Amino acid sequence: MNARTGGQILVDQLLVHGVRHAFCVPGESYLAVLDALHDASIDVTVCRQEGGAAMMAEAHGKLTGRPGICFVTRGPGVTNASPGIHIAKQDSTPLIVFVGQIERGMREREAFQELDYRAVFGTMAKWATEIDDAARIPEIVARAFRVATSGRPGPVVIALPEDMLVETAAVADALPYEPVETHPALAQMAELQKLLWAAKAPLAILGGTRWSEKAVERFVRFAERFDLPVAVSFRRQMLFPADHPNYIGDIGFGANPALVARVKAADTVLLVGGRLSEVPSQSYSLLGIPEPGCTLVHVHPDSGELGRVYRPALAINASPSAFSAALEGLQPPKAIGWGGNREEARAAYLAWSDPAPVRTPGTLQMGAVMAYLEEKLPADAIMCNGAGNYAIWLHRFHRFRRFGTQLAPTSGSMGYGVPAAVGAKRLHPERTVVAFAGDGCFLMNGQEFATAVQYDLPIVVIVVDNGIYGTIRMHQEREYPGRVSGTMLKNPDFAAYAHAFGGHGERVERTEEFAPAFERALASGKPAIIHCLIDPEVITPATTLSAIREKALKAKG
Repeated sequence: MNARTGGQILVDQLLVHGVRHAFCVPGESYLAVLDALHDASIDVTVCRQEGGAAMMAEAHGKLTGRPGICFVTRGPGVTNASPGIHIAKQDSTPLIVFVGQIERGMREREAFQELDYRAVFGTMAKWATEIDDAARIPEIVARAFRVATSGRPGPVVIALPEDMLVETAAVADALPYEPVETHPALAQMAELQKLLWAAKAPLAILGGTRWSEKAVERFVRFAERFDLPVAVSFRRQMLFPADHPNYIGDIGFGANPALVARVKAADTVLLVGGRLSEVPSQSYSLLGIPEPGCTLVHVHPDSGELGRVYRPALAINASPSAFSAALEGLQPPKAIGWGGNREEARAAYLAWSDPAPVRTPGTLQMGAVMAYLEEKLPADAIMCNGAGNYAIWLHRFHRFRRFGTQLAPTSGSMGYGVPAAVGAKRLHPERTVVAFAGDGCFLMNGQEFATAVQYDLPIVVIVVDNGIYGTIRMHQEREYPGRVSGTMLKNPDFAAYAHAFGGHGERVERTEEFAPAFERALASGKPAIIHCLIDPEVITPATTLSAIREKALKAKG
């Protein structure tokens, strides 16, 4: 109960709640917090832009299931951080963003960098608030941790008035937070077993958050007992090992048509943790709305998601972790009649995810690059990416085998890969961390490569450079064939960029150059960029820009 400044009380609460890492861009609005962090046992990563800091913290939340912590300054500082907050919202990631704020006595005069954070972030965050009284810091911070981690996880934004942080208060620390857990009822599990016994063509789709390594292992055992085909949602491939015979692929951008058809033909769908939103539902075409057209069992930790879009035959309000534990008691039918479906679906996935047959224009074959990486990378390598067509190579051909190995924004935010890789390497310095980025994607947060150099974090960034905003150009050729507008790029030498920051750089123009370049990058012990130049025609593994244009022109007559 000793009197402490608001800044010290805040940092003490972070320690109480188990925080060991924080990401920030400093600002004069929260100097009292920076001073308290000076003596705290919290590793602070100083970033180059608030968007990068928020994305690093969000990546921390993805990997640990605990709130990532980010500190930014007021006004332009936190608006720069907004992409990371939006990622946490759509990806259901626990994140707490602390924002410096103007002094309380200056409110509503449009003081320097003033914003109303409740108004600005009220629809983007699970909770946006401001602390007016230093004595309430333990209460509000404890609530923030619970809100960020309970139900459907997400971001919390807390504004910290500058004068409040230097005031003193005598207040007790809060107790460590505990997420609110939700468990399935015994009757619901009995009903689930009944529905599965009656099924003829069932499958499971895994998504969302609040999973753990143990939860994945438990679901794997359940899938084995029931010989159940298991797919994963968009950018949630680490939720089921791809080398397991029950894994049948992921439903995202450029999904395997055979898998899409199989989901549509299923008579029973067990959806665990995910929402089956626009991308994984293939623009809401997989299931009917509101009647899904099959027996849908939807398991989600937030009751508000159950029945919001699809009307389930059985709605179970439970976290994936608690639900997977309850699966241990389910018994399969004496005779499983859908085993052939699983084997057929597995064969279709293996064929789809084999890069060997893929041939594209140009001297650098990304299929061969992915085949090499599959042989080279350890099973616990963490793979990161932002948004763009280049990511299809990673999602289609990399077989994720372990939980905690994927960092990718389901929100489709560009610029995520590099800061996510920095955040991952800060958390797991012993593991291999690889980031994929397009040329447009990289330069949105490429300055965080300097953060990797500053903290001696030897990540490897593979920049796939086709000289265009590829995804937009693809849509442009489909809708307005031949009318190129606003999608061309003139890029720097990204290998030279790496050297300029003090890292290692490689330039790759031919397939045979990639493997030795990657080996040299790893051996350098430095943060590295491998600049891969590909033909702009190579827009996806399945088609080219010219083919898209010709098809569109033919359709238009």
